[in-house]
Amino acid sequence: MTQCAVRAGAREWAGLGVLAVPTVLLGLDVTVLYLVLPAVAADLAPSPVQTLWIMDAYGFFIAGFLITMGTLGDRIGRRRLLTIGVTAFAGASVLAAFAPSAELLIVARALLGVAGATLMPSTLSLISNMFVDAAQRALAIGVWATMFAVGMAAGPVVGGALVDRFWWGAAFLLAVPVAAAVLLGARLLPEYADPQAGRLDLRSVALSLLAILAAIYAVKHVAVHGVDGVAVAACALAAAAATVFVHRQRRLDAPLLDVTLFADRAFTAALTVLLIGLIGVGGTMYLVTQFLQ
Repeated sequence: MTQCAVRAGAREWAGLGVLAVPTVLLGLDVTVLYLVLPAVAADLAPSPVQTLWIMDAYGFFIAGFLITMGTLGDRIGRRRLLTIGVTAFAGASVLAAFAPSAELLIVARALLGVAGATLMPSTLSLISNMFVDAAQRALAIGVWATMFAVGMAAGPVVGGALVDRFWWGAAFLLAVPVAAAVLLGARLLPEYADPQAGRLDLRSVALSLLAILAAIYAVKHVAVHGVDGVAVAACALAAAAATVFVHRQRRLDAPLLDVTLFADRAFTAALTVLLIGLIGVGGTMYLVTQFLQ
């Protein structure tokens, strides 16, 4: 088969446009509360701990369920996972917009994180299915990453504009028209499910969630309180869960994560660059939050 025969056409590029829409939304919800939070605090009167959870629950649960949802997409279908995820994201956004208490808003933000964890791997994996040509795939992934960054950059501006004109809940309702647009455009996307995928290992899901959440908690705790017994205990828990997780993946016929991928230098280098970028973004966001307070 020649390279020309596998190059993406107009349908694939239109499908990329569909995938760009929820990708912008993912980035937007990371930062949209920065200028909205004072209005939330005035209305719901959250405690300092509740305020931190309102801000952080979304990112916590995206990180915690990312591996699981990527594997789930291989089993039930990547387009199906995308449509389920974007519908759940819209529903959780409505719940957040009309939350009558800080506790319910925290729950809604956590549900947004779980739904968001379905969108990131499904959009990226669909890009890999749609763009077989290496050069086109690189360009498509570049567009995806740019859309995520655009959403993060636009979050404070969009949130501030909406809370100024309407009320703080309007910042969440943006997800409703976005979900509608994705569902209408889903017919442009291919479906793919791995016929070789085995059953989803729930123990691996629990171990990955424990390792990731404990590590994130440790980092955030150190940033606020410094190194203490709680931070050391969280790090130890994360390390123990990650060690057991890796050993379990090596034994399973259908692992949640193929850990042999980390032996690939290109794969490891790409993850390292992404991690450094996320750390830089996270540091910038922390400084912005401190400034706004």
